[in-house]
Amino acid sequence: MDVCFLRSLLFVVLTTQIFGDDDQVTFVSELSSKPAQKLSKYAWYASVRLHRFHIPEDAAIAHWLFSVTKGHNFHCGQHNVSIHIRWGAPPVINPLGLVFPNATQWSPCLSLTLPVTSHSSTTFNLVSPAPGDWYIAAHLPKDDGRIEQKGFPSCSYFFQPQLSIRRAVDTPILQQGFLLQQTAAPDKPARLKLYVPEFASSLLVSVANCSSREKPDNGNCSLVLRLGSSSVQQGPVTVNCSGSSCSAPLFNPPWDVWIQVVVESNQENQTVSFSIVSNYTVGCKPTSVGLKADDDISFGNSSFTTSTSLGNGSVVSNALTIGNKSTSALTPLLPSACVWSIPVLYEEVDVLSLRFTAVNGPNVSVTNTHPTLLTYPLQAQATGGTLNLQLLLNTTNVTLGNSSNIVACLSPWAPVLKLNDSQPCRTALFGGYRVQVNTSSPKAMVRLPFPQSATWYLTLQITCNSSDCGNTSVVSIIPEVFVSGCVDDCGTYGECRLLRSYTYLYAACVCKAVAIYRLYIAEASVYLFTMFFSTFYHACDQPGVAVLCIMNYNTLQYCDFLGSVCSFWVTILCMARIKDTFKYSLFMLGALLIAMSMQLDRAGLWNMLGPILCGLLFMVTTWVYRGVQRRHCYPPSWKRWVLYLIPGAICALTGVCLYIFAETEENYFYTHSLWHILVASCVVFMLPPKEKNMEASGWSRGWSIGWRPRVCGYTLCQSGKDELYTVT
Repeated sequence: MDVCFLRSLLFVVLTTQIFGDDDQVTFVSELSSKPAQKLSKYAWYASVRLHRFHIPEDAAIAHWLFSVTKGHNFHCGQHNVSIHIRWGAPPVINPLGLVFPNATQWSPCLSLTLPVTSHSSTTFNLVSPAPGDWYIAAHLPKDDGRIEQKGFPSCSYFFQPQLSIRRAVDTPILQQGFLLQQTAAPDKPARLKLYVPEFASSLLVSVANCSSREKPDNGNCSLVLRLGSSSVQQGPVTVNCSGSSCSAPLFNPPWDVWIQVVVESNQENQTVSFSIVSNYTVGCKPTSVGLKADDDISFGNSSFTTSTSLGNGSVVSNALTIGNKSTSALTPLLPSACVWSIPVLYEEVDVLSLRFTAVNGPNVSVTNTHPTLLTYPLQAQATGGTLNLQLLLNTTNVTLGNSSNIVACLSPWAPVLKLNDSQPCRTALFGGYRVQVNTSSPKAMVRLPFPQSATWYLTLQITCNSSDCGNTSVVSIIPEVFVSGCVDDCGTYGECRLLRSYTYLYAACVCKAVAIYRLYIAEASVYLFTMFFSTFYHACDQPGVAVLCIMNYNTLQYCDFLGSVCSFWVTILCMARIKDTFKYSLFMLGALLIAMSMQLDRAGLWNMLGPILCGLLFMVTTWVYRGVQRRHCYPPSWKRWVLYLIPGAICALTGVCLYIFAETEENYFYTHSLWHILVASCVVFMLPPKEKNMEASGWSRGWSIGWRPRVCGYTLCQSGKDELYTVT
């Protein structure tokens, strides 16, 4: 892996006083660079050049430099390079403007556009960047369908990202309840950090006793207090202080993380001294229930030893079998407890395939008095897939009130422990995803493509608009949480591909039907018929004993010849661009006449030349008619002629000549294989683009059905194991 990663400890002394002594915060620089890669026009997610950078803790500034260089000398005009930046997971983008599957949600990313002629560069600076992995994706505009031949000169551009970081190595730690004396100047802010433990429900950072060295009698703080880091989607919490004191509260802060605290002075040419203190409260900390060294954990009908990793074992345990002792689904809450916590089993099934299961079985009990909490740790190697959450209400013997719902909140870094209709599914620094089920809608789902690497928390609780919660206070929910490469196998016309950027693996969907992508469904069905019978006809038409015949040889040969000639017929008529009524009528009439001629003389020369010449005559007639009407050559675009029609005609003519004049028994395997290649290439060139005025509710103007087919776009989908191992 040719990744140039340079770490230089360039110690730069910055005068930031700590306490009353002369210690100073020391900064170091860390530089990293990735090799230049050739950019591609966007057709699907594999066209993206994905790079991953790591930003350590206590980083003060991150500076990215994006460079794009042209790889040739001839003029190609100006092109716009799209650059997308996201923290924690690859960016979710949609340059083609396609439709995502239902219940799909994602976090936005920062997008930049860099115009390029020969060489261009741009920078992006971020103060107090969030620690962890950052992902950079770059690509050229939408693919126009032009096929570039290898060895010929083409417009090529190379993208190279570089990152430089300035990081503090001795940042003062703000301890719980301890005052810390600090100073801040306009160009020298005070930098600190504090640790937020698990189960913290609120955090308060206070600044007091402000005084200026230049104006000691002035009790005005004029400070800016910032809590947290910048992650493009979310910035730090900022409080403008005035007077002699101020404070910044955080409700539902992230758990088990270090939070940066930056205090800046707004007074020009004044250094402000102040004292700062932090306090966090634990509003809900369940009673600890540890496991003994010789205890066994039973899950279903299997037995796991205590080495099995559980989501959260230091909370109220329910439905946990220890040795021969078993608890009920929901044991009575202790006075100090305020949440039901279900231990979760983490199971790594395959590449980008993870499954989380509650240790007491699929059913989870939910009450209206306290929330039920499940914890799902998501590592960095799982961010290249899709995080799926599906809730199913067990309606057996359950009667909920008309205004009752089971509300669920899936949030990263910290849970939302207060669920009601007015409480948003959001923590202090990060947003969550809210779903709900009830007796009328017992099933709900949310899909998160490229989820962030964090600990995710699922909170469930019964909510009622009034005191009427039905005849039960406990219901059973089946929460299914898993990570998959793709969703629904990428739809009918797509397939899941496993992609790789150096050592990082991620999945995306790709279309597998050219004609279907252009919405020529009837033509695609003819091509599919031809491909199927041609494959099995040649598998049956082999010398020796290694043959595969799924039907009678004569039937396979007839279908192969019929499909080949019909493919020419429908392609030429499609190029004529006539109304659908006449086109499909000619489709049927031509197919019937071709079938008749094939039955009369299957190997006759005019069986192929006849339909081709008739179709060409019809196409030329319609083109001349349109050209006379418009007083302009048809098709009007010279690119359509030079890049598509002429190469397609050459492929077709060459293939027909090989098929008619060049095939012999000695060279049959070579010439016939070349014939298939040329004809398939001809279809790609000859098929016109889909019509721009086509109605959104159907595939063509002649359809009145409101159903629109879901063609393949960028939709992360579930894939089989064999497809998942396809690496490009």
